[in-house]
Amino acid sequence: GTLFPSKMPIKKKEIMSLTKNDLIERFNRLGFKNEKSTEIFEVLVELLKNSLASGDDVLIPGFGKFCVSKKGSRRGRNPATGETLELSGRKVVTFKCSVKLRDKVENFKVR
Repeated sequence: GTLFPSKMPIKKKEIMSLTKNDLIERFNRLGFKNEKSTEIFEVLVELLKNSLASGDDVLIPGFGKFCVSKKGSRRGRNPATGETLELSGRKVVTFKCSVKLRDKVENFKVR
């Protein structure tokens, strides 16, 4: 079976956020014990974080690509004093969704 089979209906909620606990509960429904589900989730997130921290992109086919990009230094302003500042460059993580994900999101109907 898949992690999110069609037999697991997605219900419209007041706040539409899929949380860590929601994901762990999905693993539990597949027969994993809560401790194993939590471990799987934690290992996956740690792998993603470590890959991105080392500058590697993370590609998940059918979902999208997380990329690390460098932003150059720029001028900014302290909103409290109006003083002009030079803000140093930094790394940022961006996400580009796959065509499959974009199509699914665009055509998704809540049951």
